[in-house]
Amino acid sequence: MPYKAKSDLPDNVRNVLPTHAQDIYKEAFNSAWEQYKDKADRRDDASREETAHKVAWAALKTIMKKARMINGIRKNKRGITHVLA
Repeated sequence: MPYKAKSDLPDNVRNVLPTHAQDIYKEAFNSAWEQYKDKADRRDDASREETAHKVAWAALKTIMKKARMINGIRKNKRGITHVLA
């Protein structure tokens, strides 16, 4: 079932993720819920809900990884970029 509000998310999502990440998770879940409504589109014998949760976690992981990469790149005074460890 799609989630209408962050308060509808499961406890393991609400208790672990910050608010902005909950928004991302909710939108990714709802999108996957629609995309994988046909059983033929899902892998293995996964339920629609299980698939949507997997997609939501994967989407969140990808977005957070990109954000960390972007925040780690800075320009010095000469305009040369370097990655901060």
